[in-house]
Amino acid sequence: MRSPDSEGLPPLRQGGQPEAGTTGPPPGGGPPPRAYAPGYRQAQDGRARRPGEGRAPGAHRGRVRVPRPLIPHRLPSGRGATEQPNAGDDEASAPLTLTFWLLVIATGVVTGLFGDLMMVVLHGTAHLVFGYSHGSFQAAAERATPARRVAGLAGGGLVTGVAWYLIRRFTPGEPSDLDESLWQGTGWLSFRRSFASSVVSEVAVGSGASLGREAAPKLMGAVAGSVLARWRRLTPGQRRLLVACGGGAGMAAVYNVPLGGTLIAAELLYGSLSLPVILPALACSWIATATAWIYLPVQATYTDVPAYHLHVSQIIFAVVVGPLIGLISVGYIRLIGWVSHHSISGWRVVVAPLGAFTVLGLVGLRYPQLFGNGKDMAHQVFLGGGTLALLFALFALKPLVTALCLGSGATGGLFTPTMSTGAMLGGFLGLAWSLAWPGAAVGSYAIIGATAMIGASMQAPLAALALMLELTRTTDRIIVPMIAATVLATMVARYLDGYSIYSARLKAER
Repeated sequence: MRSPDSEGLPPLRQGGQPEAGTTGPPPGGGPPPRAYAPGYRQAQDGRARRPGEGRAPGAHRGRVRVPRPLIPHRLPSGRGATEQPNAGDDEASAPLTLTFWLLVIATGVVTGLFGDLMMVVLHGTAHLVFGYSHGSFQAAAERATPARRVAGLAGGGLVTGVAWYLIRRFTPGEPSDLDESLWQGTGWLSFRRSFASSVVSEVAVGSGASLGREAAPKLMGAVAGSVLARWRRLTPGQRRLLVACGGGAGMAAVYNVPLGGTLIAAELLYGSLSLPVILPALACSWIATATAWIYLPVQATYTDVPAYHLHVSQIIFAVVVGPLIGLISVGYIRLIGWVSHHSISGWRVVVAPLGAFTVLGLVGLRYPQLFGNGKDMAHQVFLGGGTLALLFALFALKPLVTALCLGSGATGGLFTPTMSTGAMLGGFLGLAWSLAWPGAAVGSYAIIGATAMIGASMQAPLAALALMLELTRTTDRIIVPMIAATVLATMVARYLDGYSIYSARLKAER
């Protein structure tokens, strides 16, 4: 018995209108079709169902095109363009109208400018605290006297602690959590609270806090999308998509990774890789990246990384250590979740960052690599630097000092701290592996470990691979072991627990 779909029942749009290219009543007459909300269609039992619910492979005609295509007629076969699985369902709730596309362009431009502004704040703070002007932030920290290192971290903790207290005191209830807003809410974000928090976050990272610099531009890109969506009164679905595009574009702008930013928006923030999501996300990311070139450099974030040759030992290494990295990622994610839930709040946030950042400053007297987001220490091991003892120490300490900063009530990103932790772990394990099986460079093992750690900890393997390829632009030759380690690590983390460094930080439901 053939289903209603195979009988040519015209798919419905809002208001009971059939999809472009279909005309007339259902075959055999009968009552006129009912109208359902966007994204729903009639099931065989007469109820409304979501796109894809209970649908056999090939049953495609519930998918919609909004707006209608310019060519209104189907091909002679009568088959629909939306039979391609990635072509339809998301467009029902977030139609790609001309207004939406204009706002995608505006969001990309504004996000790129905000990315530049956040990096100006970051670099200005680093110059004030450590005398940093160009090159390696870690080198500037190492050149600073011990007293300046500790005083710089302590001063940064005092300033940001007071600032965070004032922000939370005078903007209660105003949303500034990007993940919470997208995953559990409507995509609405407060501009004033988000902007103030973003500036303070970059001051904290610039003063040496072990947090990522990407949180602020991600948030401000999302805020740009949120403000523009409210201004033009977009639908809730369009607003969520535009906010996700802005968030991914913020990441793309400051790391010069338009493809990675696209996948952050689609895979991680919005949760769909369909064409109606990928297209605006990709457009927004490349526009933001190109705009950010006004201030930020065009080259890769990690320069001079060798184009490591593929070696059989790397593939075996990836298969062996991938599950181990996944297991370690679960512990790391749980640590982040625990300190986020028990982080300092209220008036104590005035002094807690001062204490936490001072402790980091003292630890940094021995390991200045721990200052900042970890970009430079990852770069060193990507180039093949480090000893077994140093790599293990940095791998063990980086998550602890990052958790210390988060627990103090500080806000910031986790991408680069997570990546650098994986790089240290991969470098340590790779150096040990090379003692038994020489032939491959230690830096290649660090890249494999960093990619797997990102994929497992973010629960976003495609984004992890794209980001690492774009951050270095030289690692495509070892893509097979990178994929193997990332798949295995992500699978282990997913089946053991399933949280990511982002979902683990969501606040308790009220």
